[in-house]
Amino acid sequence: MKLDAMLTTHNLRTVPANAKAAEEAGFDAIWTVEAGNDPFLPAALAAEYTTRLKTGTAVAIAFPRSPMATAYTAWDLADLSGGRFILGLGTQVKGHIERRYSTKWEAPVPRLREYIGSLRAIFECWARGGSKLSYKGKYYNFSLMTPFFTPPRHEHPIPIYIAGVNEHIVRLAGETCDGLHAHPFHSPKYLAEFVLPNVEAGLKKAGRSRKDFTVSSNPFVIIGNTKEEQEKIRAQVRQHIAFYASTRTYRVVLEMHGWGDASLRLKEKAAKGDWRGMANEITDEMLEVYAVTGTWEDIGQKLKRRYEGLLDRMALSAQYTPRVNEAEWRRLTRQFNA
Repeated sequence: MKLDAMLTTHNLRTVPANAKAAEEAGFDAIWTVEAGNDPFLPAALAAEYTTRLKTGTAVAIAFPRSPMATAYTAWDLADLSGGRFILGLGTQVKGHIERRYSTKWEAPVPRLREYIGSLRAIFECWARGGSKLSYKGKYYNFSLMTPFFTPPRHEHPIPIYIAGVNEHIVRLAGETCDGLHAHPFHSPKYLAEFVLPNVEAGLKKAGRSRKDFTVSSNPFVIIGNTKEEQEKIRAQVRQHIAFYASTRTYRVVLEMHGWGDASLRLKEKAAKGDWRGMANEITDEMLEVYAVTGTWEDIGQKLKRRYEGLLDRMALSAQYTPRVNEAEWRRLTRQFNA
């Protein structure tokens, strides 16, 4: 199991130093997100200023971008990093696709299947030096690639991960992708009894084995050496869980533990803007199920025991900030990787 770091930045100037610090601290990869900033620009800076650290998007939103545009960016990042780039894609939900990105919403799983297939076709075309491009589907059609628009060849593969919560998209990941970004709002029971069986079903359909596939996630963690430190983070995690759990997409995670009714209450409070009331719906028992609590001394071992056999990679939901608790981050990676 590999230990990665999450990097959220609203200032690209901080990325080189943070990426180098993450590499020196012993993380295996650093993931960028599309939350208030572009996900690819930080990945480019991280690739340029490191030599070992993998970099990837967790995730870039697929549908507002043409697969061709995404392919060009991923191809360049794979070349820049010397094969250390992982392309992570997500679908987002209807409201954000239509109202934040002003993009047409269509059946997400069939459309994402074609998105992945067209990316593979484009990459294959470029790997052959720009020979005939042919992909025809319901949502995407690609049939033109001229020498002028063909990027220089390279030999670096581009792994594709997708984010998924529900059955059909998790199976799609197993069937067509190199990995799955399991949502941070999860439990070991949900991973073991829902995610992994559906991944296996997708792998079986494609004639692939589990060793060909990576399950990654960024679990919720509550880290603090004092009760006061932990309580401050606990409140933040409680709010995050309430936000996710208020969306119908994530109801399956609650239903695994008999808390499906909480989804309806949270949705009603979200519609009223009652954010404090939403957080109050997340009980201490729920926090125990959906988050891992510990000190900097023991959190690494707690995470390993909890996720052994369930995850292949994990990135802590706590954002990596090397100038804050730097010694603790280094101790955590040493302990985890021992």
